[in-house]
Amino acid sequence: MRFLRSLYDWALFTSFFIAVCAVIMTAQASYFYGLPPQPSLLAFVFTGTLCSYNFHWMLTPALYGESVKAAWSYRHKKLHAALFGISALASAWLTWQLRYEWPWLLLTAFITFLYSAPKIPFAPFTWLRQVAVGKTAFLALAWTHIPFILPLVLSGAAWRMQDYLFVFNRFYLIYPICILFDWRDRESDRREGIRSLVTQLPEAGIRRLFAGSLAVFFASLLAMGFYGVGLATLLWLALPGVLLAFLYRRAHRPRSDYFYYFVLDGLMALSSLGLLMAHFT
Repeated sequence: MRFLRSLYDWALFTSFFIAVCAVIMTAQASYFYGLPPQPSLLAFVFTGTLCSYNFHWMLTPALYGESVKAAWSYRHKKLHAALFGISALASAWLTWQLRYEWPWLLLTAFITFLYSAPKIPFAPFTWLRQVAVGKTAFLALAWTHIPFILPLVLSGAAWRMQDYLFVFNRFYLIYPICILFDWRDRESDRREGIRSLVTQLPEAGIRRLFAGSLAVFFASLLAMGFYGVGLATLLWLALPGVLLAFLYRRAHRPRSDYFYYFVLDGLMALSSLGLLMAHFT
């Protein structure tokens, strides 16, 4: 049992789990757009996610509260550094394979870097800590751009209205998930001087921001129905939003890191996993 728990922690806290989630989301987006498989892109997404997250945790400077994840990362900084180095080399090699799409890959790297840049203790990166909406918006934008925008723009296929709505809808699923993460991290962010909407707004304002994001999420789902997206697909796309609405109050109570890094991270990929299973069965 201890071995299984250690293996579970390793998969979750080294970000292998979230990297697999990113691959599932990207693969499902390709099927939604009617694109052929893109193995080089999937490999790039996997290694890039590992690279970004291990870089982020490698830079996290201290332990905060009773965080199991922070304590684990503090003890395994060398592992984070090794995974960052290996995945960075793999990402560089895959970037070379996709070099003809370098403008989009450069934009991807820039958006992803903005999330962790405030943790670098040198100017001008420390200035980013003062950008009020930075952390939440950068992370949500990265998680929308990489799995849901890159497959379509790299393919060169024309955008349909349902594609625009799909990307819009996914952003407004991911953004409230990021709000819950920022709510949990608000005290540690304040200690590091990192500003976000969640560290600045009162609790009522955060609640309205969360509810407003989910309202846009469900409205965009309805709009997708008018552009030929099937009912079964809409129901799968709606499921994580419904669950997220019920999890808001629960997330404001003390929760373990497993709730955030398995349940909330997993919600981002839930629709994708269900739709892929439906596609292949």
